[in-house]
Amino acid sequence: MDYQLSLPLSTTTPRLSFKVHRRKPELVTPAKPTPRELKPLSDIDDQQGLRFQIPFIFFYRPNLTCTLDPVQVIRRALGQTLVYYYPFAGRLWEGPNRKLAVDCTGEGVLFIEADADVTFAELEEADALLPPFTCLEELLFDVEGSSELLNTPLLLVQVTRLKCGGFIFALRINHTMIDGAGLSLFLKSLCELACGLHAPSVPPVWERQLLIASAYARVTHAHREYDDNVEPEAVVVGDVLVTKSFFFGPDEIAAIGRLLPHGLHSTTFDALTSFLWRCRTVAMSPDPDTEMRMTCIVNSRSKLRNPPIPSGYYGNVFAIPVAIATAKDLMEKPLEFPLRLIQEAKSSVTEDYIRSMTALMATRGRPMFVAAGNYIVSDLRHFDLGKVDFGPWGKPVYGGPAKTAIGSFIAVSVYMPFKNKKGETGTVVPISLPALAMEKFVEELNGVFMAGSFARVGLLMSNRVWTDLRVRLSFGVFPDPEMITETEVLSNPPEREETEEAHELAESKAKYSRDREVLQDFFARETGGFRGGKRAMEKGLSGSGSGGSGGGLGGDYQQG
Repeated sequence: MDYQLSLPLSTTTPRLSFKVHRRKPELVTPAKPTPRELKPLSDIDDQQGLRFQIPFIFFYRPNLTCTLDPVQVIRRALGQTLVYYYPFAGRLWEGPNRKLAVDCTGEGVLFIEADADVTFAELEEADALLPPFTCLEELLFDVEGSSELLNTPLLLVQVTRLKCGGFIFALRINHTMIDGAGLSLFLKSLCELACGLHAPSVPPVWERQLLIASAYARVTHAHREYDDNVEPEAVVVGDVLVTKSFFFGPDEIAAIGRLLPHGLHSTTFDALTSFLWRCRTVAMSPDPDTEMRMTCIVNSRSKLRNPPIPSGYYGNVFAIPVAIATAKDLMEKPLEFPLRLIQEAKSSVTEDYIRSMTALMATRGRPMFVAAGNYIVSDLRHFDLGKVDFGPWGKPVYGGPAKTAIGSFIAVSVYMPFKNKKGETGTVVPISLPALAMEKFVEELNGVFMAGSFARVGLLMSNRVWTDLRVRLSFGVFPDPEMITETEVLSNPPEREETEEAHELAESKAKYSRDREVLQDFFARETGGFRGGKRAMEKGLSGSGSGGSGGGLGGDYQQG
């Protein structure tokens, strides 16, 4: 069957149109006989918030010296992998108390072979290699009846050849069966068997009973992430949702770091997540008293020691601790405030916390997490999804989630490693917001990164010109370039006498006409305009907890 797709390029190039021809979906079964048994899921697996299918997509450049067919390579390896991961060839069944189990029937997983009349270079030029993937419905076809939770295939795979010799590997998997770390193990096994190994280097382990609460288990923590007294978030009919991917490289992370106190220890995850939480809150413009939530998905394998989780365990082993603050505090307090809340939430996850969470699921009906005012972040940078290598084609240019929504809940971001067109390595983050809120969100980012642009061109401000900057911003203008040196660093303003403030105010006004045009032109090139930048610099660089070099970004990684 042929399907016509159209993707916008840029404003200066025509639309990219191509056809996708799909063959009839088939079932791939395990290459050898597998056990027929009923295997219960864990009490983390079958919570309401995981009862959905999650899509992933991987883009591969052509290898002009290769004669292998990626469709055949992956189909064959999939059958071999299912011998070891045979529960995926079964079907989910629901028992008393909503308890899920896998009936290991060996029926198989869905597989679709397809061809697209487009080259990898054309997709790259159209910026189609990052979320949102507007052509996803054809590159990962939703076979009728396959998206339900029960009695349907637990895995769907589509391999689409490109006319240049590249290909797209896409899959949709039932989240109750597996988490990010587990998916990394599954794909590692798939790649190893595709490349000729006879068995996975890390044998898969089921053992879901390790995370099934005993009859004596008790809920010992508050677990605000599952509060049952929070009103559902109102959905405004007619809101146009926009999804964009944002790249955070070394310059952007350094700019965020300058908003934090000197010497504050923070991982890149903590700093970036606190920054996005605040920017997103500002963009949404909620009532100041609204309770806002930030949920971090924390891989908890290392927390469990009695007994420990086997290295080949591929089920869900994570917690979703929540940081909570009012919108007013998030928007007005220094960035250190949300960062501390996130750090405290992550540090609350202990073995006892995980055991308490399994007890909550078993005794309180496997509840859904709170959606109202919530923003969920999952860090997949360390799960090797960018290393899914089937042999001759090498690693994918992009490998990760195809979309990040949890059903109709769109306030989810996933961190993925990515190398941009300039060759810079960083983190790509998809953000979904209503259209007007997205404009404000971009303004917030531009404002902070505009401030960071000083460092990129050697324009670093000293204490001597700090007040000049603040005064000039109040007039909607820029600092005097003659008062900016390449050697002095941006730092908090010292205490100033009122007479000195007045003197600098007069000096700033006198110099306004001479330097305004120079820096306005610079910032127009850097950020596309000053709107939003003034407010961000006044708020983020006002001396209330800011200054210094941001202390320790990229330190000890904390999984989350």
